[in-house]
Amino acid sequence: MNALPYFDADAVRAALPYARAMRAIEEGLRGGVDPEEDGPRLFSPAPEGEFLLMPAQGAEFSGLKALTVAPQNPARGLAKIQGLYILYSSETLAPVAVMEGASLTAIRTPAVTLTAVRHLARSASPGAQLPARPRVLVFGAGVQAAGHIEATLVDFPDADFGIVGRSPENVAALIARFPELEPRDRSGDPDAAVHEADIVICATSAGSPLFDGSLVRDGAIVAAVGTHGRALREVDDRLVRRSDLVVEGRASARRENGNLATALLPQDWEAGTAPVNIGELVSRGVTRRADRPALYTGVGMSWEDLICAAVIFAEGRRDASR
Repeated sequence: MNALPYFDADAVRAALPYARAMRAIEEGLRGGVDPEEDGPRLFSPAPEGEFLLMPAQGAEFSGLKALTVAPQNPARGLAKIQGLYILYSSETLAPVAVMEGASLTAIRTPAVTLTAVRHLARSASPGAQLPARPRVLVFGAGVQAAGHIEATLVDFPDADFGIVGRSPENVAALIARFPELEPRDRSGDPDAAVHEADIVICATSAGSPLFDGSLVRDGAIVAAVGTHGRALREVDDRLVRRSDLVVEGRASARRENGNLATALLPQDWEAGTAPVNIGELVSRGVTRRADRPALYTGVGMSWEDLICAAVIFAEGRRDASR
């Protein structure tokens, strides 16, 4: 076997800016990628944590993301999630490239979230559109929070940002990354911040709801994407039940999304009543009502990684040929 090209974190980021990742996600969904055909993620115990394997199949390429999740690592000054992405030729099943996995995840998650937010904003009912300078509230102060701020700027370059986090030091560090935006620390008044926000992004590892869902104003958009597992959640049942709901994928949501575990009954997932998924949102939009918020929630899916990894590989080959 010839030496495989390896894309380190810097190479991943250089090949996949957020605007390019969002365009790739849209192109994939419009080109026939069906989130409902995505296979389940595979979890397995590991010392002091767990393994997470995410395989995906495609016409030209297939792939496998192999991650470790080590909850104790942040206290050691190490990353909680680490791993690799292996890209394969679908024709021969030979590996064609290896990529640093955490940086791939750090880009594709915000790209998917803001793809959903973009299309929910476009689907707003007349008179309920977002303002030109929306107020964006971000829960969380880690890697995903930073990535979601950067991805938000693709569609909302004039947005005002507020941050809510548990650690004052982490919030201050996040704010310092974006001096030109002058984000505000809203950790001291989260209820008021939620009520004022046009867009609320939840990018945390919370185990219980971050705020009272009745505080979200009609017409606002909430994206809850930080947790996975039916025992963990970032939003409450009140918000789920009063919102126009979009999920990443219905099957993955039923398996893993704790935000929906108690709010939706088995009959809510039946044909004709089940939530719209992100593929349907991108392809044909969704009917939004002016008298309620919109909620997008996801847990991360393998098809997203494959789309983004294929772009990284293509950009690498293009650079190599110059």
